[in-house]
Amino acid sequence: MNTSSLKKLLVPAALGAGTCALTALGVFRTVFYSPLGRQNDDYQILARFRSREEHDRSIALIDRLRARPYESVGILSHDGLHLRGRYYHLADCAPLAILCHGFRGTPVRDFCGGADICFQEGFNVLMIEERAHCSSEGHVISYGINERLDVLAWTRYAVERFGDGVRILLCGISMGAATVLMASALELPPQVRGILADCPYTSPDEIIAEVGRAKGIPMKLALPLAELDARVLGGFSLRSASALSAVAQARVPILLIHGEADDFVPCEMSRRIAAANPDRIKLHTFPEAGHGLSYLVDTERYTSLVRDFCKKIFE
Repeated sequence: MNTSSLKKLLVPAALGAGTCALTALGVFRTVFYSPLGRQNDDYQILARFRSREEHDRSIALIDRLRARPYESVGILSHDGLHLRGRYYHLADCAPLAILCHGFRGTPVRDFCGGADICFQEGFNVLMIEERAHCSSEGHVISYGINERLDVLAWTRYAVERFGDGVRILLCGISMGAATVLMASALELPPQVRGILADCPYTSPDEIIAEVGRAKGIPMKLALPLAELDARVLGGFSLRSASALSAVAQARVPILLIHGEADDFVPCEMSRRIAAANPDRIKLHTFPEAGHGLSYLVDTERYTSLVRDFCKKIFE
């Protein structure tokens, strides 16, 4: 083969390989990389509010939580990342709520309402800053795969710090909800009495496919690429854990909440999760509530559900 013929073969191959590599990097940055833009800004609200009133209430709750004093705490993850959290102390011997925020979220923004309920009910609160978010180390979001192990580490930190008598409620919203559900299959300490999950997804691969399809992306091609990115660039498998499979092994009660108008994580995902372990899981849906907005749509009912659930698990 002469030089001219060889060039005709190699140039298109090189261009094709380069295009594939750039596409893979683009998918990785979009799906897994963190942080991006203003994601660590407490006021970067992406939720679709029904009214200006809901938006203003959310801002007021964020302002109030940001003004509350807290202690900065930290742990080391199983893979060597320094993870940070915010601890709010109300009273000695009070129950402890560990709160897990959502994808590219912040604990203050995502739990401005949930934390308010915890304070009203007399809980001490530990709001964790998940890996690759806020001041925690890391640049890869694994959709609950590694984060569930971080939750386990935070529960062990809580028992070590507060003693065997501490009573723990795990709470999560969106990705954080899927994360605490995935953690339900791990060897959580017996001090964990229950789990509250607001608008979780069934599994990492299913939510990536769902969001991609909603954006008009051909997921038959994109999802295998995302799975490859996760393995090669992220160091994990999208299929190594899921909320749907984990809850079948859950040993603690689970309160599941989901907005029926959620156009990001379909409410049907929570219905499937609840059906996987009906003895442990109680699902409550909120008509007209969008993603993560059930608290704002019906604060009284939401608070009542949480209060009743906590009375049962802590009695």
